[in-house]
Amino acid sequence: MRLRHLFLLLMVWALGESTAQAHFLFVRIRPPAEAGRFAEVYFSEQAEAGDPRFVDKVAHTRLWLQKAPGAFEPLKVFKASDRLRAAVPAGTVSVAGRCDYGVLPRAVPFLLRHYPKAISGDPAELNRLKPCKEVPFELMATIEGEKIHFVALGGGKPMPGVVFHTVDSDLFNEKLTADAEGRATWKVPYPGTFSVYTSRVRNEAGVYDGRKYQEVREFATLAFTWPLGARGADPEAVKLFEEALASRAVWKDFPGFTADVEGKLDGRPFRGKVTVSADGTVQLKTKQREAESWLRDQLESIILHRAARGTGDGTPRAKPVLRFADNEEDHPLGRLLVFEGGRFASSYRVRDKQITVVNRQMGKQNMTITVIDNERNVEGNYLPRSYVVQYWDAATGALQRAETVMEKWTRVGKLNLPETHTVTSASGTGLSVRSFTLSNHSLQRSPR
Repeated sequence: MRLRHLFLLLMVWALGESTAQAHFLFVRIRPPAEAGRFAEVYFSEQAEAGDPRFVDKVAHTRLWLQKAPGAFEPLKVFKASDRLRAAVPAGTVSVAGRCDYGVLPRAVPFLLRHYPKAISGDPAELNRLKPCKEVPFELMATIEGEKIHFVALGGGKPMPGVVFHTVDSDLFNEKLTADAEGRATWKVPYPGTFSVYTSRVRNEAGVYDGRKYQEVREFATLAFTWPLGARGADPEAVKLFEEALASRAVWKDFPGFTADVEGKLDGRPFRGKVTVSADGTVQLKTKQREAESWLRDQLESIILHRAARGTGDGTPRAKPVLRFADNEEDHPLGRLLVFEGGRFASSYRVRDKQITVVNRQMGKQNMTITVIDNERNVEGNYLPRSYVVQYWDAATGALQRAETVMEKWTRVGKLNLPETHTVTSASGTGLSVRSFTLSNHSLQRSPR
């Protein structure tokens, strides 16, 4: 880790003699991942999760979202164990915040205020965004190629001569001084997550929360991941994803099959006959309409995930456009990959040549599939044994329901066909358990 003298010296000046409190308030816009996309607020030395003991002190932080120029909306902020969190939509966004931290009893008692901000998305769109009227001390950024121009606005006006400090993930600093027009230019040295901060002191006395202060000390921060905007495909990310796809057990030259089915739908038994054609069409014969609808949905999902994918005319499929969402290589669930394009704003996690997580943003709802356990078939390819599907409210990030799925497979010829499938669903209305078992499988024709 590189030296961080400038960072600590400034915070010693701001907060007193103890460097144990060398923290700023940062907001960082995360990539789409589990439960959706979030802006997260950290009280830390950089735009990463800090000491959980400080979360209560900043829990009253307010955030405003800007998606279209000049259109601001307040975000609902939730307190987690070591950070604050607010759901944000896909696309280009800016999030600005305000936190009146409180009065610190130093030789000169002062009121401490933080104004965190984060940006994410297309540079041209970000350059059109406006200052937030709710934030009296704001750090603005204009992106121009490999450079960023910074301006600190105090009461809506540029501040000449103000000093900016950039911070990378190793807490390495660069110092920038604004010119007579209040502007400083920085060439971003390499890809990564960066923060910028500046400060001002106002000779203003008053009372806050019953405590007197003689001056106001304020800090404005800005966090972003560079480069901003879509970057296209990363060959290493594409390779990781395609290796995971190739390791899945799929039905090659699928002939279709028939089977007897019986199961229970929330305690109500059903039985019947299943026919799956070579093109994946499902035909059912049961005496329970509700069971038939649920059974069809489950079988169609299984077929979709096991079908061998292709263009249908023998030509190679277009390579997916994926890139690494962050630099976290040791996440317990695997590397996070962002998929560019398609119907959903999707991301995946891959570990040990297995897709361990699928995240999808679907309008008003987000979905996360987390694999708990896989098994290998005789060819050495992976079949799901158990996984969890979680559904989240896209506007708030609140969990709506969670499903635990357990599956068992049977070998018929050269294919692994479903044998048992159990779904346990938990929501605000209680617990639901639904399951089916297929038996007497018979292939429609012998695969080549």
